[in-house]
Amino acid sequence: PAFSDYQRLTKSVVALILATITLVFTLPVMGITALLIRLESPGPILLRQQRVGENGRLFEMLKFRSMVHNAEELRSQIETTDHEGNLIHKTKNDPRITRIGSVLRRTSLDELPQLINVIKGEMSLVGPRPELPYLVEKYQPWQRARFSVPQGITGWWQIQGRSDKPMHLNTEDDLFYVQHYSILLDIYILIKTIPVVWHGKGAY
Repeated sequence: PAFSDYQRLTKSVVALILATITLVFTLPVMGITALLIRLESPGPILLRQQRVGENGRLFEMLKFRSMVHNAEELRSQIETTDHEGNLIHKTKNDPRITRIGSVLRRTSLDELPQLINVIKGEMSLVGPRPELPYLVEKYQPWQRARFSVPQGITGWWQIQGRSDKPMHLNTEDDLFYVQHYSILLDIYILIKTIPVVWHGKGAY
């Protein structure tokens, strides 16, 4: 474990309180968002996607759906590799993203349902982002240390570049967080997340 029992308890309690308060205040926004998704395209309002959490445990992460309902079936059409043969699974002009989905991603409103994951204890507010299982299969052993802490809605990677730096190719950012964790670092990341989200930096 990367955290002491005291650090884990403090982090869990703070995350639970802040997530609950935020969920209550954002319920109207979430209701409007759900309605817009339903009006624009067929398919579920929420995307329930299997992700790898702390200690490699799989869980169902929630997001507002920002793509067409059959996006997973079209994944192979947008995946590419870089000059080193690394898989790139996100692009700025992904044709699968809906109009409302583009707004949700740019403003990070698509992440709001993850507050429920935090309240359920599956995630934290701050930590490495939960990764897709098929990408974790490509990890080197040293990269798996990022799963020694609770995975988060925001983290060091997000305030350093987000999608401009593919997560599975920049796990050094997550390891920095693991190695330097403190409640003050969590507070710093939460504060820095606000301007990053406001400017839509690296969001797509």
